Amino acid sequence: MNKQIRSYHELTSERRRLEILLQVQKQAIYNDIEEIKERLEPVRSTFEFVKKMISRDKTSLLLNIGSDLAINSIVQKFILSKAGWVTKLVVPFFLKNYSSHVIAEQKDKWIEKLKSWITHRNGKEQHKEDDSYANEQGK
Repeated sequence: MNKQIRSYHELTSERRRLEILLQVQKQAIYNDIEEIKERLEPVRSTFEFVKKMISRDKTSLLLNIGSDLAINSIVQKFILSKAGWVTKLVVPFFLKNYSSHVIAEQKDKWIEKLKSWITHRNGKEQHKEDDSYANEQGK
């Protein structure tokens, strides 16, 4: 490292050696950061879970209202009917917050299921099934 550079060729070779050393050190740092991320994954997922329990996702208002009504009617009135007043306040609060995040993550799936129920209720799906059944019986 303290070697005297006496020619242009020695200078270029030293530069290449240092650039290679720099790349190796960059890769080592990158690998260390990735390892730290892997080790901290359980902590990160725990914080995300706690965040979902404490905060509320307000993107799907109608679905949240529906889940709030279901949680109020089922949890507060039936499951926690004999619990104390603190439990009746705290448990539904956490359930509503967490369910708002779950609903927001799966909103598209819920909307598709709702559409399929609506089209089935209007008879569109039923007529198709009846026609195919009638065709099979006619054979």
